[in-house]
Amino acid sequence: MAAPLPDSRLQTIRHTGVPIAGFGLAVAFWGAAPGSAVLIGLAAVLLAAVLTAVYHAEVVALRVGEPYGSVILAVAVTVIEAGLIVSLMVSSPETTQGLARDAIFAAVMIAVNGIVGISLVVATLRRGLTSFNPEGTGAALAAIATLTVLSLVLPNFTTSAAGPVFSGPQLAFAAAASLAVYLVFVFVQNVRHRDFFLPPDDADRPGEEVHIDPPSSRRAAVSLALLVLALAGVVGLAKATAPLIETGVDRAGLPTGVIAVAIALVVLLPESLAAVRASSRGRIQTSFNLGYGSALATIGLTIPTVAVLSLILGLDLELGLSTVSIALLVLTLFVSALTVAPGRATLLEGTMHLVLLAGFIVLVLFP
Repeated sequence: MAAPLPDSRLQTIRHTGVPIAGFGLAVAFWGAAPGSAVLIGLAAVLLAAVLTAVYHAEVVALRVGEPYGSVILAVAVTVIEAGLIVSLMVSSPETTQGLARDAIFAAVMIAVNGIVGISLVVATLRRGLTSFNPEGTGAALAAIATLTVLSLVLPNFTTSAAGPVFSGPQLAFAAAASLAVYLVFVFVQNVRHRDFFLPPDDADRPGEEVHIDPPSSRRAAVSLALLVLALAGVVGLAKATAPLIETGVDRAGLPTGVIAVAIALVVLLPESLAAVRASSRGRIQTSFNLGYGSALATIGLTIPTVAVLSLILGLDLELGLSTVSIALLVLTLFVSALTVAPGRATLLEGTMHLVLLAGFIVLVLFP
């Protein structure tokens, strides 16, 4: 988890003003149909609100400590992702039945191949060989493999419902299993086997990986209030800007999968930057924790959230991946297993992951 740095006066104004402005604009334009110029401005505020929401979630997380901090941050990111997904699905239900699936799969590919690949390249270019803890990293990868196959592959092979969808009981099981695996992972990572997720040299000193004083209770309370405002603003602005996103993609002649990739990129941007910073400082284990943790949070919390909302709003939810995507997922999991098993990696492993990410992007643009 990235640690917020002390704010300058300008940063304080931005971190305070953006949530208030985002919430106010969301209320003002709720149900309205503004022009293109206004929508572009709202989209810019939406992006700023996403980044600000993650910042305030990190402040609150640092105050409450682990494991609750990771849960708060993951819940905040899930609200953002689910808000974007559901807003677009409600806007065009006939063309976005698979948006949740595509956004979750995009987030997994970006986290497992993009965050991990860039971090490995940065670390190995500086040091030649990088080491990490295979016990914790392997456990995280196993959890990702379990949830992705259970939630995104099995719908193609079940027979209770027609098409790549789960029946009601199957969807309920997938949602419950995803949430259970994620919560157990958070408990194992932060309480029961915390040393598995620390660099090998620090395994016997679990409290020394990150040194930062927690924020004051007053600052955490203010951040909590601003976080709620920011999240409400994100959901409202996502609903307002949904037509702009869909129209822009349609006019550009791009596949609808581009929308899912854009959602995943926005949601994972803060964690991606934090992971690259950590790898440049030689803390590749932190980068792995961020990458794999982001992928797990995306599946473990977004699947249950979207499943419940789809039932409440009566939305059709397609979760089964295409054959090409399944092949890419299997290759990604296989290469990832070979990467983490030795506990050491070179430039080659990082390059392979980036090639897989590039392949995913190409197949989204040219399916």
